Amino acid sequence: MPAKPTKAQLAAASAAVLPDVLEPDLDVLFCGINPGLYSGALGLHFARPGNRFWPALHAGGFTPRLLDPSEQHELLGLGLGITNVVARTTARADELSGDELRAGGRALAAKVREYRPRWLAVVGITAYRTAFGEPKAQVGRQDRTVGHTRVWVLPNPSGLNAHWTAPRLAEAFGELRRAVTVEYGT
Repeated sequence: MPAKPTKAQLAAASAAVLPDVLEPDLDVLFCGINPGLYSGALGLHFARPGNRFWPALHAGGFTPRLLDPSEQHELLGLGLGITNVVARTTARADELSGDELRAGGRALAAKVREYRPRWLAVVGITAYRTAFGEPKAQVGRQDRTVGHTRVWVLPNPSGLNAHWTAPRLAEAFGELRRAVTVEYGT
């Protein structure tokens, strides 16, 4: 993992856009809400210490070992990728407007149609509800598809989402992993 970013690097990251970890025909495309300043400064998805994405991904059975954010491109070899609903970095996801999330949802749907992952897994129920106009959506498998891509919503793995404990996050990620395995044998 790269060194902890300085205050100046964090401030400069407010204009950062992280490139997707993406290629066509993935098994699962994980979609964050938007990158935080820490991730923007390092150029790595889910990079902030305390973010539980990488541990939940491993505990849920998606990776053979716990990956460091600096190893994010190893996901492609496992049939996995990462993108975001909104590309711009912020200190907190609640800095995003509803309009920004809805526009991000439209852009995400276009990206999904282009790259055709088998599953889209949005990490963050509140952002999903706004981005896709589904105010009553719950964590888990959704009734909607984007093109032929099935949609699943996972809890936000941020350390700020404390009511989702590490074991509950692992269980939620594991449910998606079992669905992927059952439907596609991967």
